[in-house]
Amino acid sequence: MATVRFTPHLRMHLDCPDTNAAGETVAEVLQHVFRDRPKLAGYLLDDQGAVRKHVTIFVNNETVRDRQRLTDPVGPHDEVFVFQALSGG
Repeated sequence: MATVRFTPHLRMHLDCPDTNAAGETVAEVLQHVFRDRPKLAGYLLDDQGAVRKHVTIFVNNETVRDRQRLTDPVGPHDEVFVFQALSGG
């Protein structure tokens, strides 16, 4: 199973500890995580299932390319890292 990690900033606002999740694509891995944490889905994905503009997802230090359908492959020993882009001044 892939390891899914979230930034400390996201963990401050949502219940999203690092976890292991099964799946062959980013979408499948995230759906596994969302089963236990449904609020997280609405925060990370829009109503069409695409990654929100303020969220970035990496698989093994590479930015996810398919932000609409999340079809990027994920292997059983991969790390999926999710973080929220911060802005302000």
